[in-house]
Amino acid sequence: MNEKQLRKLRRTDLLDLLVSQAQEIERLEAEVNSLRSALDDKEIKIAKAGSIAEAALELNGIFEAAQKAADQYLTNIQDLKNKEDRNFSS
Repeated sequence: MNEKQLRKLRRTDLLDLLVSQAQEIERLEAEVNSLRSALDDKEIKIAKAGSIAEAALELNGIFEAAQKAADQYLTNIQDLKNKEDRNFSS
């Protein structure tokens, strides 16, 4: 609607336009709030996913260290057994 048409409207018509515009603004504000909330939820999920990935990487490091320790333990046990077998054979 252009300015000339607006000037020709009666007060009641103008009030009706204002009311409908106010309702549209309220609807849009509610939609914006809803979308912001959804965006915040997504950002939280993304942050948690990053934290989970980081935790998994740290756990992998811990498991690797534990595996190395277990391998070293088994190697030491095998060396001790071999040493005892040599001492027993002599």
